[in-house]
Amino acid sequence: MKIETLLIANRGEIAVRIIRAARELGIRTVQVYSDADAESLAVKMADEAVNIGPPQAAKSYLNAAALLDAAAKTGADAVHPGYGFFSENADFADAVVAAGLIFVGPSGDTIRLMGDKVAARTTAAAAGVPTVPGSDGRIDDLAEARRLVEEIGFPVMIKAAAGGGGRGIRIVDDLAAFDQMAPQARAEAQAAFGDGGIYVEKVIRDARHVEVQVLGDGANAIHCYERECSLQRRRQKVWEEAPAATLPQPAREALCAAAVQLASAVNYRGAGTVEFLYDDASGDFYFIEMNTRIQVEHPVTEFVTGIDLVREMIRVAAGEPLSLRQDAVRLHGHAIEVRINAEDPSKNFMPFPGTVDVFTAPGGPGVRFDSMLYGGYAIPPFYDSLLGKLIVHDDTREAAIERLRRALRELDLGALKTTKPLFTVLADDEDVRRGAFHTRWLEHWLEENAGRLSGTGE
Repeated sequence: MKIETLLIANRGEIAVRIIRAARELGIRTVQVYSDADAESLAVKMADEAVNIGPPQAAKSYLNAAALLDAAAKTGADAVHPGYGFFSENADFADAVVAAGLIFVGPSGDTIRLMGDKVAARTTAAAAGVPTVPGSDGRIDDLAEARRLVEEIGFPVMIKAAAGGGGRGIRIVDDLAAFDQMAPQARAEAQAAFGDGGIYVEKVIRDARHVEVQVLGDGANAIHCYERECSLQRRRQKVWEEAPAATLPQPAREALCAAAVQLASAVNYRGAGTVEFLYDDASGDFYFIEMNTRIQVEHPVTEFVTGIDLVREMIRVAAGEPLSLRQDAVRLHGHAIEVRINAEDPSKNFMPFPGTVDVFTAPGGPGVRFDSMLYGGYAIPPFYDSLLGKLIVHDDTREAAIERLRRALRELDLGALKTTKPLFTVLADDEDVRRGAFHTRWLEHWLEENAGRLSGTGE
């Protein structure tokens, strides 16, 4: 199979990233866009652009018929979903293939299997990957769930069997709280995902969120080492690193091996991420989910391994084998990524769409800024607030933090309110510099330090 024309079924900075990778492979690009994105950078960069509907995502980027019609009209051979939108939608992947096109990602069956939390957990356990103590499958009977939580002990997390983004999740510390929260979790899951099934699992307090990047061609799978993703707000990552600096080498080897075991068990094709909770106190780790797409934070892995993950996933989708073996993957230095969102940190991260009156991107050695921005660009209010990602790389973590501080000073977005002030302060925080944090650390820090975030972008 050969890909000559690639349709990008996404927008923003990831669309720009895909266009660049495709161009280096000699592939023509087609960028779809909504009415709100007519002046986007991806539209300006692509070889061809097709309007697919109104600003509302449901009528444009989540309109499968419009996307497939655009592919047919432009003669596209393949569709790259990026992240978000249809990237982990098994039915869309199947529809792309049914239309005679290549889906740049895993098969619909793999997406479906890994997208169901219960099925993914069962598959991981069968592959010998440690899982968090909890229900073996989905639970529809709250009485059964109650008996289980008494057995595994508190605290426990109640999760929706389908969906993600933190919806349908409750953490409870006793039976009284469980009796109150479980029906709420079921109702929220039913409303959000059309599926009220739940499962329960033990909560690992003060755990780290460590994920492993994998690549597969359907026959072979490798890992590209791990990322530290514990700095989160409302279960959304804001600062990511590669590698996880505080992870002992034996734990690193075990985590990466477990990720490859799972990817191999499902004959994984493309770029994917296996996510774990790591307990600093015990040294134990537990599988939590697999993301069957490229991740927002993939650039830190690219910096420390030298592997172009987006280019590799396009090659694999075209039927080529992986271009490298596991023993060729090496770690070099340390990389950090921070997400620059159009949000005002001084007002509880309120979204702040506006016009980019000034835009100066940072540069110099070991600095990369993946973004959708240019001077005069009007940020649409209809989508995710991510504007770009500032990524830095240096020989050591300490040097990478200093490079991040320098790059943040160079980044100038004028009067636009962004999350830059948050990272300027975090880069000076002693706990962050020591790597002494966990998944709940940032929420506590924000409660105590909200007054230090100016929200001015300076």
